[in-house]
Amino acid sequence: MPESPSSALVMVIDDDVLERMGASYMFSDAGYRVLEAGNADEALRLLELNADVGLLFTDVSMPGSMNGSDLAHQVAARWPRIGIIVTSGRPRPEPLPLGSQFHAKPYEPTNVLRHAREMTISLG
Repeated sequence: MPESPSSALVMVIDDDVLERMGASYMFSDAGYRVLEAGNADEALRLLELNADVGLLFTDVSMPGSMNGSDLAHQVAARWPRIGIIVTSGRPRPEPLPLGSQFHAKPYEPTNVLRHAREMTISLG
């Protein structure tokens, strides 16, 4: 059974280039298509241009007009069908949008990919 239903499109948002590359590789290696953004503002611009994004994978701490938790709330309000996974090396931010998942860094890739699959299965 494939890890990624119908090669769903995942957007990875992290201002740390190495963290972003690692997450992007994790998703692409599991069969997902990946878009990357370095901050929440860039992510929102990309979401407006890519209607087929099925999953948002965002770090919490980022520079710019909003952090990853704020971005998660905006995405949940504007694009409710997009699954949301939030990650951070700091404590879980509260509240997160209903239905989103949180993974503390360092996260276990198999757990992240299991949640990603659950969130994108209905898109296939």
